[in-house]
Amino acid sequence: MIVISNPITVDNEINIIHSLFEEGLMLFHVRKPHFGISQMKQFLLNINSNYRDRLVLHSHYDIAEEFGINRIHFSESKRKVTLMLPNNLPFAQHTKKGFRLSTSVHSIEDFNELDDSFEYAFLAPVYPSISKENYFSKVNLLETIKNRNNYSTSLVALGGIESKNIKKTLKKGFDKVAILGTIWNRNNPIENFKSCQKIIQSF
Repeated sequence: MIVISNPITVDNEINIIHSLFEEGLMLFHVRKPHFGISQMKQFLLNINSNYRDRLVLHSHYDIAEEFGINRIHFSESKRKVTLMLPNNLPFAQHTKKGFRLSTSVHSIEDFNELDDSFEYAFLAPVYPSISKENYFSKVNLLETIKNRNNYSTSLVALGGIESKNIKKTLKKGFDKVAILGTIWNRNNPIENFKSCQKIIQSF
C-alpha cells in the first residue's frame, strides 16, 4: 500500500508520517506542489533519514540524490511534456542513475501506452475522491480495466480508497492501492491505515 502526502501542511504531519512508517508503510509520496526548494528540503530533513529510501518525490527531483531518495514520480502533465522532448531523454537520464519511476494516468488507454520506464502508475479517481470535493471519474474505471494489456507496469488504484472498498478494488484487477484522504481527511489516521493494511495482508 502507498500513502500520498496531503498537498498542504497539516498539524502533527511529521509525527503521523513516522507512525505510518513504524506501522509498516513501504512507500510515501511527497506531493507538495506549493513548496519551494527550501521548504521541500526542510520537510525532508524533518523526516527520519532511516525512511528516505521509502520516499517518492513529486517535484524538485534535483535534490533527490542529496537526500538519498531513489524514487521520483511524474504527474500525467509532466510525463506528457517529457514525451514531447527528443528521445524521452529525461526518463532515460533518471533510470540510468538508478532512479525508480512512477506516474499518474486517468484512463486505462493511457496506462496501456506506458513503457517499462515506469514501475507503477496511479489510475484515478477510481471512486469519488475523499480529499477533493466533487472529483470523480465520468467512466467506471473498475470496468475499464478489463481492457488492460500492459503488465510490465503495476496498476495502482487511487481516489476514494478506504477499508470498505479495498478488497473489491483488488479483485477487479488492480495490483495495489494508494490512499490519501483516508489518512489526511479523517480522524484516527493511523488506525485507518492499519485497517487498510490488515485487509491487504489478508487478501
